[in-house]
Amino acid sequence: MPIYEYVCPACDLKFEMLRPMSRANEKAACPECKEESERVLSTFACCSTDSSGMTSAIAGSGNS
Repeated sequence: MPIYEYVCPACDLKFEMLRPMSRANEKAACPECKEESERVLSTFACCSTDSSGMTSAIAGSGNS
């Protein structure tokens, strides 16, 4: 099951939830205030370190 990210419109809490893909577009209750929260687009970066310690982006990670 994938992890989806949410942001609460009432208390601005950012939280994650493990859910089946069939429920990906459903709102989720905020763990703090129980307000219905919309899913947000997840962002992350991937990088690799070579033997000399230099960091470089992994191919296909969106960096050009």
